[in-house]
Amino acid sequence: MTVMKVAIVHDWLTTWAGAEKALAELLACYPQAEIFTMVNFLPVDKIPSLVGRTIHTSLIQKLPGARKHYRRYLPLMPLAVEQFDLKGFDLILSSSHAVAKGVISDPGAVHVCYCYSPMRYAWDMQHQYLRQAGREKGIFSWVMRWQLHRLRQWDYLSAQRVDHFVAISQYIQRRINTFYRREADVIYPPVDVEKFRHDRPREAFYLTASRMVPYKRIDLVIEAFNHMPEKQLIVIGDGPDHDKLSTLAGPNVTLMGYQPDSVLIDHLERTQAFLFMAEEDFGILPVEAQAAGAPVIGYGVGGLTETTLNNVTGLWVNSQDSQALVECLQAFEAQKQQDPNAYSASVCRQNAERFATVNFTQSIHDFVAKKTAKTVK
Repeated sequence: MTVMKVAIVHDWLTTWAGAEKALAELLACYPQAEIFTMVNFLPVDKIPSLVGRTIHTSLIQKLPGARKHYRRYLPLMPLAVEQFDLKGFDLILSSSHAVAKGVISDPGAVHVCYCYSPMRYAWDMQHQYLRQAGREKGIFSWVMRWQLHRLRQWDYLSAQRVDHFVAISQYIQRRINTFYRREADVIYPPVDVEKFRHDRPREAFYLTASRMVPYKRIDLVIEAFNHMPEKQLIVIGDGPDHDKLSTLAGPNVTLMGYQPDSVLIDHLERTQAFLFMAEEDFGILPVEAQAAGAPVIGYGVGGLTETTLNNVTGLWVNSQDSQALVECLQAFEAQKQQDPNAYSASVCRQNAERFATVNFTQSIHDFVAKKTAKTVK
């Protein structure tokens, strides 16, 4: 049978994070696919998933300052993504949290969007975006608000070009319905659970890890441990808030900064529990923690409610508040003291295996095969 010609459209290639790990698995599913992306500033020769791939970039690739400030060209991205020539492709897979889903496909093609989230800059994070840009007031604020208004209009209209949406979680499924008025299936992102052991002895410290940016709410975790000086917290990660968080941390809090995967894995395999106070669309780290046998204590909203089992593989905090976290940690320790087998490492690991890479790959293959009614080789 004829092999489909496949295009995979990804927003931008500037870091190798969660969305790019999902992209790698999409590329593994369709080894013949060509990549289309706004900009590519990754060392392609050092990333196995990209070696030998045909990668098409947009006009933004060559604009001044694009390497460091590509996000400043957000107002141009709708125009840029629509310039990709996808004529002759049978299957378009957009890997999108911004503009990738806005490509104009051949009328005979099937366009499946794997959606990490509707564009947050344009929708529910508009005010945070304006604050970070220092544009809350004044004439430039209104210029940006107008641009975001137009971006919302384009984002909604371009979503109507997609044939089939796939959301990374039920949480995002609801957002797609709210903002785009479209239905979506759910296929959870791939997590490499096999790189973790779950049978190592647990130690007394607690762990949190993430990029240090405001919405991750590492500050709440540190504040909680400032109220519990007898307990030890280790923080792994770096980012713009590092210095502020370092000043906030008491003597029982250790900030390790950026660490390689091997160090993070080692700590996940030994920690008493992993702490996670962000409101995330999915959240790969809580799944990785469970794969390493660690229960997760975190804010019970968003993806965490889908990846953890409350009172079984984790404990949900009812508000983004340091005192609420303190009370939750006290309840967790009381449960462990009463029943040493509570939050067992093997049950945590078993729950994490629902999100294994092999499940993602099979689900994507089955979904696309059903929607294209063709045999994918």
